[in-house]
Amino acid sequence: MRAPISEIFSSIQGEGKYAGCRQLFIRFTGCNLECSYCDTDSMLTTKTCDLENEGILSNPVELAAILPYIKKTLLKRHQAISLTGGEPLLHTAFIHELAEYVDLPLLLETNGTLPEALAKVIDDISIVSMDFKMPDAVHTELWQQHAAFLRIAMQKDVYVKIVIAQETKIEDFKKAVDLLCGINKNIMLVLQPITPYGGYTAPAPKKMLAWQSMALEKINDVRVIAQMHVMMGQR
Repeated sequence: MRAPISEIFSSIQGEGKYAGCRQLFIRFTGCNLECSYCDTDSMLTTKTCDLENEGILSNPVELAAILPYIKKTLLKRHQAISLTGGEPLLHTAFIHELAEYVDLPLLLETNGTLPEALAKVIDDISIVSMDFKMPDAVHTELWQQHAAFLRIAMQKDVYVKIVIAQETKIEDFKKAVDLLCGINKNIMLVLQPITPYGGYTAPAPKKMLAWQSMALEKINDVRVIAQMHVMMGQR
């Protein structure tokens, strides 16, 4: 079983509900979207996989080739294995087979637009970190895909993340909150202030507080969590 992977490394989770937890990251290449603020676009087509300074493999890598490194790294305590990207759900067969060889929970970091792919691996995943993509960032509306995806993800420990820039439109934000509320108001919503990139600027603190208050009128748990790994200078 093979998949294109840019890097595998141990670090802290810098975003969302499990920010600060030690995790093993497997970063898949390739994505079905082109977000204007993507901070990993340089890794989406790499021809090599970096095993955290312990070796370089050619893509696509074989699962058997990376399992020894994964198991060695996991000898030190980790909370979960984060499947990130890019979009990991482009590689469902690889994820399914990986799940058979590891005991830790798999945390899926996803753009939340491929419900059919999620259905194939939902039994292998323990945690779903799902983005709601604002139309200005992806140049289209994805509300229907997000709704279908979330109804499947609800089977597991799921939280929704929205990246907020100063340029984010309030009408889009309200649509996202209404969508989440209509499915389950108890699902955690994380508002992530953008790290300036791709022409987007950081939102004013006043905006973040006001939008959190607005969301809390409909969602029970709304948290503002910045990118901790960026603050620490971690990847």
